[in-house]
Amino acid sequence: MTNQLRTTDAASALKAATTMIVFCHLRWDFVYQRPQQLLSRLAEHYRVLVVEEPIFHEGEAFLKSYSPVPNVTVYQPHTPLHAPGFHDDQIALLQPLLADLVPEGEDPIAWFYTPMALPLLQTVHPSVVVYDCMDELAAFKNAPKQLLQRESALLSMADVVFTGGPSLFEAKKDRHDNAHCFSSSVDLKHFSQALDRSTAHPSQANLRRPRLGYYGVIDERFDVDMLRAIADARPEWELVMVGPVVKIDPASLPRNPNIHYMGQASYDELPQYLAAWDVALMPFALNESTKFISPTKVLEYMAAELPIVSTNITDVTKPYSHVVRIAYSPEEFIQGCEDALAMTPAERTAMTEKMRAVVSATSWDTTAQRMHSLMKPRKAPARAAAANQEAAPAAAANVNPLRPIVPGAKYLPADGVLATRATDGTIAVGAE
Repeated sequence: MTNQLRTTDAASALKAATTMIVFCHLRWDFVYQRPQQLLSRLAEHYRVLVVEEPIFHEGEAFLKSYSPVPNVTVYQPHTPLHAPGFHDDQIALLQPLLADLVPEGEDPIAWFYTPMALPLLQTVHPSVVVYDCMDELAAFKNAPKQLLQRESALLSMADVVFTGGPSLFEAKKDRHDNAHCFSSSVDLKHFSQALDRSTAHPSQANLRRPRLGYYGVIDERFDVDMLRAIADARPEWELVMVGPVVKIDPASLPRNPNIHYMGQASYDELPQYLAAWDVALMPFALNESTKFISPTKVLEYMAAELPIVSTNITDVTKPYSHVVRIAYSPEEFIQGCEDALAMTPAERTAMTEKMRAVVSATSWDTTAQRMHSLMKPRKAPARAAAANQEAAPAAAANVNPLRPIVPGAKYLPADGVLATRATDGTIAVGAE
């Protein structure tokens, strides 16, 4: 009877939980990263509804949904438009599809991963607006032209802003008075499975040693030339690349016999790949798209206690150069790998101790709890002050500034997105 009561109580609590509607540019079933880690944990406190970007579908628009983890529902809009992402042309079709997601009379938390979804805010009456800025999306390939201006509007009306690393925090902290840095964390229990090297993924069973590996998205942030240089210089090394190829031509990738492209792996498979490697690689390109990145994989590699070699990414170099080998050229990267492979038992023990100290100090559970504690509405004067601060740099940059966002006023950024914050906290966003 006691177990029955507990089950009933838990079900009732979830049913009564506040709704959190999340607008995300990443698909839940794509690479498992920050959104999935955080939202699956925040689902202990909220009924989480994740709205993904539309998918093209010939015929009438409809909404597909599924639940990947308890208390999280993912919604995939299907529309007959080819316009990418949360494009302006999609908004009119998306609004009626999403109109009934939040129960009538409820004031949900609205959580944004992409500012491009901001016009959809008018479909809800948010109690709190959260912007989890995990990347500088405007620096990515094919970024929408309205993104920067729409981000300005989001920063002005958000109650709290989280950033995915210290570089992003430095870029956003002066644009919002309630910004907090939450760098990538780690699921230590999951990735420490790799410490049992006998669990190595069978796809690598026939590969020679040493094996040097990378997992993650292979796109404009990946240094293709670096990979080619390593493969050319050390043909005896097996280079294992795990992850989907997106936004770049697969034909541009080097095809040396010692490079193995494994495609996308599931989150559950990642420790198995790590278990088969001798060195973990982070060959990121140094360009605008990597200026602010804070790679999640660096802590996951540490949990597997593998030596790591990385290019000079700020959010890796500054906090972790005492344990990660940092390379400034292909020659230094190759030398870093050679040094990692040649470590003495004493050097490996010292490295392991440093890695354990780092990963023991962070977890996604702690990060999610700290975020939860900060998700509260700001007072109207604070919102107005933030908006006024936002207008000044916009004017200095010679672009149409956002008009100050104060209760009862309307503001029109250059991309034509009209935002209204009423005295009761209501936000309306739409085209004028």
